[in-house]
Amino acid sequence: MKIALIGASGFIGSALREEALRRGHQVTALVSQPDKLNATATNLSVKQVDVQNTAQLTEALTGADVVISAFSGHAQDDIRGYYVQGVKSIIAAVKAADVTRLVIVGGAGSLRVAADTLLIDTPAFPEEYKPTALGAQDALTLLQGESALNWTMLSPAAEIFPGERTGQFRLGQDDLLLDDQGNSRISVQDYALALLDEVDHPQHERQRFTLAY
Repeated sequence: MKIALIGASGFIGSALREEALRRGHQVTALVSQPDKLNATATNLSVKQVDVQNTAQLTEALTGADVVISAFSGHAQDDIRGYYVQGVKSIIAAVKAADVTRLVIVGGAGSLRVAADTLLIDTPAFPEEYKPTALGAQDALTLLQGESALNWTMLSPAAEIFPGERTGQFRLGQDDLLLDDQGNSRISVQDYALALLDEVDHPQHERQRFTLAY
């Protein structure tokens, strides 16, 4: 499968890149700083792309079977605004390039912890993470408003960390998953495994889902 991976050099994007290559997919890594990636891996090519340049992004996505977006705005002053504008550009480019599917990295903040309460609205949610979480929540709203685009968003557990690829985790829909100790955790390796499973064997088309141990 030909995969266009936006943000392929970031924390989650790197794990997605390695998992996709492990499965034998042809990966085009779309990054703002290509010097961060070693393009010698089999089935990997690297392209410099400005996500906010929709025409340039459309050209880079053309010919892909699926687009995976691990795009983020963490390094920007206006994290939320920059991210939402980027997601709008990605959606427009996917449509213009006539790619059949978009799978996007979401956030945990928009997951429910009670019937009328989201994780982001709880007192313990870190203030410094709110712009990123609000941007991801906005992105989910944008995707839910798309009537034609075949999209999927995977929200991680509340804590995502470098760990092991175990394949032992639970899937959920819109509620935060907790373990027996009340923790919500997933390794970035298992997150990548679950997302590529969804790419290879779609089960959540036009839906958001989540995972945790």
